[in-house]
Amino acid sequence: MFRRRSDDAAASATVLEKQAETPQARDPQAKKGRPTPKRNEAEANRRTRVTVPKDRKEAARQGRERMRSEREKQRQALLNGDERHLPARDKGPVRKFARDYVDSRWSLAEFFLPAAVVILVLSIVKVPAIQLLSTLLFLLFFVFVILDFVRLGLGLRKQLAERFAGENTRGAVAYGIMRTLQMRRLRLPKPQVRRGEKP
Repeated sequence: MFRRRSDDAAASATVLEKQAETPQARDPQAKKGRPTPKRNEAEANRRTRVTVPKDRKEAARQGRERMRSEREKQRQALLNGDERHLPARDKGPVRKFARDYVDSRWSLAEFFLPAAVVILVLSIVKVPAIQLLSTLLFLLFFVFVILDFVRLGLGLRKQLAERFAGENTRGAVAYGIMRTLQMRRLRLPKPQVRRGEKP
């Protein structure tokens, strides 16, 4: 009986020595850097934790609910520009700058779809002169759009090199050019700058 107590004492002494040797993460007397949550907040946090369901149907239902809430957050972020919930392709300061750079300028490419519809209607008319005119207009407009792409791409590349030197800007120019093909009011994420405003 006495021997067992001495063994327990020896074991606890070795544990105490090991604890003394290991460095502590922070001083026990120091503040923890955040306020202690109130009881009702802590209980609410515990209630909202995801519980592991017992059957597959419940697990599938919870998965669908989670996906629905994530999609809703993404949709709201695309409308108001909230960086936290944007899709991965739109996240980051480089992509934000590319969006702002494009949105602050006029470009011919954003009128490409309406112009294509008008030219298509003109080409249906059974007057050879109008059909020829519509073809020439389409080719001319297409050339101007390509030149506009080149102008915008070179300007965006230069600005990215100045502002984000040493950072990965791969794909940002193509991202900006693809954005110009959409009409301004249909762009997602929604434009955050006015035309003529510096990004």
